[in-house]
Amino acid sequence: MSREQFKEISVDKLDLKMLYKSAYSGKREPRIVEIPSMQYITFSGKGAPESQLFQDAMGVLFPLAYTIKFMFKERDKDFVVAPVEGQWWSKDLSSFNENRKEDWLWKLMICVPSYVSQSDFDAAKMKLQAKSNPTGLEHVILETIEDGESVQVLYIGPYSGEAETIAGMHHYAKEQGYKLRSHHREVYLSDMRRTAPGKLKTIIRHPIEKV
Repeated sequence: MSREQFKEISVDKLDLKMLYKSAYSGKREPRIVEIPSMQYITFSGKGAPESQLFQDAMGVLFPLAYTIKFMFKERDKDFVVAPVEGQWWSKDLSSFNENRKEDWLWKLMICVPSYVSQSDFDAAKMKLQAKSNPTGLEHVILETIEDGESVQVLYIGPYSGEAETIAGMHHYAKEQGYKLRSHHREVYLSDMRRTAPGKLKTIIRHPIEKV
């Protein structure tokens, strides 16, 4: 990062989507990208996106992210809350092909600045607990994740129609001499509550390694 970029970030509100541009932007054709180590608040679970546990995760991550944001705003270190992201996997990959959502494993997350320490995170949880104590707060943890070299594509449309784009992305990676590793990742750039399904923008990513 140049001195000018650091000065701009340190003076203005930190935008994590700009700081980690490779993780939050993409083309509609698959590309190989390098994703840096990033810090997240995360909530892990199992089951369908319609399940209560999944809804609990969605219902606690944003309030906690905003609690952290306002804590640091008071210290003149404000930042823009990043989009929610999700890792998806299963012990039996056929559960995705057969749409057995009850067997899906997932981790929902929101990126937070690297300067957020474990003690800051714990303080924010205590503050949110005292204020509203949302269901599932005790399950949220602070962790660092690095996808590293990955294949990535921008998908526009309903979540139910991702399969063809994902298959094309996997094929592209194979053609480039890579194999998949770790977990499928999605970055939800659009507000699913306020965006028509056909206009939803999602970054779809999978970490890879050379064969």
